[in-house]
Amino acid sequence: MSDSRKKLVVLTGPTAVGKTSLSIHLAQAAGGEIICADSMQVYRGMDIGSAKIMPGEMQGVRHHLIDILDPHDAFDIVQFQRLAKEAMDGIWERGHLPILVGGTGFYIQSVVYDTDFTENETDTDYRRMLEAVDDPDVLHRMLEEADPESARLIHPNNKKRTIRALEYHHQTGGKISEHNALERAKESPYNFAYFVLNEDRSVLYDRIDQRVDRMMEAGLLDEVRALKEQGLTKEMVSMQGLGYFQLLEYLEGAYPLGEAVRRIKRDTRHFAKRQITWFKREKEVIWMERGSDSSDEKILDRMLQILTEKGII
Repeated sequence: MSDSRKKLVVLTGPTAVGKTSLSIHLAQAAGGEIICADSMQVYRGMDIGSAKIMPGEMQGVRHHLIDILDPHDAFDIVQFQRLAKEAMDGIWERGHLPILVGGTGFYIQSVVYDTDFTENETDTDYRRMLEAVDDPDVLHRMLEEADPESARLIHPNNKKRTIRALEYHHQTGGKISEHNALERAKESPYNFAYFVLNEDRSVLYDRIDQRVDRMMEAGLLDEVRALKEQGLTKEMVSMQGLGYFQLLEYLEGAYPLGEAVRRIKRDTRHFAKRQITWFKREKEVIWMERGSDSSDEKILDRMLQILTEKGII
């Protein structure tokens, strides 16, 4: 029996694993357009540190949700989901296949399972009160009292997610951890394939270190310095990104440049590890393992075979 649901493809995986190049070949082979699922590539002027694909590298494949915001603007999962769904509607209307590409697992989950955020509409007064609290530990202790499970899952320094969880509790009296568990149990409204590109851990970590070195050689420090001169600070959402935060701290005299680079590499490796852990918890994922006998061509052929079997292409 044919599946009448709208079609969607996800290509994700840890940072530096090589999603960008593979996504271009996949889009070309499957008649797709790419929606960027990355919390940093939405910002104009943040090119090197976000490993943003440049127009000359897109090989004619249409991309969405890149360079749509100023770095002074806030961006969150509710905005992402709305913009991604709008992009998907346009792609389907053109008779093409939406391919969600990026490493922000929470963003991807919100689209694949159409997470309902209507109960978490912003109470601006309450949010401003929370944002005025300078010490993130104070907010995290508030969350420990309101929703211990969310407090366990959210790092104390992640002020944005802590505030979101506190907002949900304030507005509904419930726990966002329980709400999210219910959302995760939902069936997807799409006929989808969720590919996770992965690499041997030691090889991946070497790729991360080498990429950071290339970013520094390409002028990442100058990029961050220019953003600082525009008035960007490390408290802003855009400046929380890996590389940007550490180099801002260097520019503020917190530690030497060599230490900043070491921290970027360390924190990026830790981030990749958390990404892999996230994807292992997701439902219905299809792991695509890189290796000595798994070239991009072989991986692409396997992905196209799976998409054909699922009736997606």
